[in-house]
Amino acid sequence: MKKALLSFAIATALFSTTQASAQAPEKLLKGVEGKVIEWRRDFHQNPELGNRETRTAGLVSKHLKSLGIAVESNIAYTGVVGFLKGGKPGPTVMLRADMDALPVTEKVDLPFKSTKTTNYRGVDVGVMHACGHDTHVAMLMGAAEVLAKMKNELAGNVMFVFQPAEEGAPVGEEGGAELMLKQGIFKKYQPEVAFGLHITSSLPTGVIGYKSGAAMASADRFEITVHGEQTHGSTPWNGIDPIATAAQVVSGVNHIVSRQINITKEPAIVSFGKIAGGVRNNIIPEKVEMVGTIRNFDMDNRQQIFEKIKTTATHVAKANGATADVEIFEGYPVTVNNPKLTAQMLPTLQSTAGENNVLEMPKITGAEDFSFYAMEVPGLFVFLGATPRDKDPRKVASNHSPYFFADESSFKTGTAALTNLALDYMAQAK
Repeated sequence: MKKALLSFAIATALFSTTQASAQAPEKLLKGVEGKVIEWRRDFHQNPELGNRETRTAGLVSKHLKSLGIAVESNIAYTGVVGFLKGGKPGPTVMLRADMDALPVTEKVDLPFKSTKTTNYRGVDVGVMHACGHDTHVAMLMGAAEVLAKMKNELAGNVMFVFQPAEEGAPVGEEGGAELMLKQGIFKKYQPEVAFGLHITSSLPTGVIGYKSGAAMASADRFEITVHGEQTHGSTPWNGIDPIATAAQVVSGVNHIVSRQINITKEPAIVSFGKIAGGVRNNIIPEKVEMVGTIRNFDMDNRQQIFEKIKTTATHVAKANGATADVEIFEGYPVTVNNPKLTAQMLPTLQSTAGENNVLEMPKITGAEDFSFYAMEVPGLFVFLGATPRDKDPRKVASNHSPYFFADESSFKTGTAALTNLALDYMAQAK
């Protein structure tokens, strides 16, 4: 998941006794609680960056095999897929966890704190599970153990996807959900639906957040290079000023969303993150380079924004006697929770966490490559709160912070949610 999640007003209440049609036995869930915490601490202390999750994948594979689950490894570099065939006929349900850590130096004082370092893009940095993927892996391992023990009762099959590189692949490599799909995991295992869960500091421990429809933004990167003609700063008329041109490009691009896109349909954001040009105060440089991000919740608007950025930059440059090269690098699509599936599984989430501990969230301008799965089959991606109840989620460190902290008592809710989503969907498909 990219960057911090949005904070929002939170209501908490007593546990609801609403029951879904199928639930994992409390005894089995209780039996994996300690293991999930132990696994998570181990992964947290031994984080690995995207496409390099060798140790993590090895431990996952070993655990799944010990449960009698068929395992396929080394998909999309380090990805693991487990397939549990149930005792009765029925649909295949996919459950997904991402495994990669971030180039962040941990500043949380924990007994299992990460002290690992690496060289990332030429810089020596720490490595930390600052987005909680360690918790996702541990919770899905727990759900796999519970479901494996219920194998004979399952009216269908479960596909466990442990995915590398959600945070993005290293430069020059492919990775993540898109590469796993490209290598054929859906064609081989043919899941009917896909479920995913992400831990967040934006909610109190044990609270589940969901959003029907467009839930998380697409995330795309653009690069614009304005080419001018170098000259002395005292005589700008003897050259072509790419800095002044770039300033007009920024202004023009910032008007695309507010003046050229129908934002009553879905919101969008275009932001410049870097502008670089020149080396000295009295020299107008030859070129200026700009990079930025595009966030959006509608796939048609997305393409319009791409084209309008290209048109604006090239035409503004031409008007100034300059030229502009524009490149758009498509990242993650919009994460869309299938409305029908969301409504169908909402009672499951409510029975797992308590009816008043399941809240509808606003849209999130962060992005997730679970979106690729949800473009292939109906998907549901939810959030699990992990901020202790005595703290204000609006004031604690967010995901991707070196101070990010996940309350371990939330893991039992997450493990149960993944388990029950699979069980309920299969039960309702009869």
